[in-house]
Amino acid sequence: MVYHYIYEPRALLEYEEAILWYYERSKQASKNFELAVNEKLHEICLNPTQYHIAKKHFRETFLKKYPFSIIYFVEEENHTIVITSIFHSSRDPKRKFTA
Repeated sequence: MVYHYIYEPRALLEYEEAILWYYERSKQASKNFELAVNEKLHEICLNPTQYHIAKKHFRETFLKKYPFSIIYFVEEENHTIVITSIFHSSRDPKRKFTA
């Protein structure tokens, strides 16, 4: 079964801020970042358990060309992926797994 995803407010803000940061430097880089995130979310939705459990019930996967990881957990009962963070690798890792 294919899952769908939702963003928690924090994750959506992080995503939008990253898009804006890239856009201010290059429209193409911004588009490529959006594409990379969307492709990774598509992979997650097809098989949400393919990525490792990093802490408690949180799973983590990394973008290939960008210094970001996607932190999420799976709600099996309604086939939902909850995106909790679009996490930049230079940030404090203690904040990575907070929901």
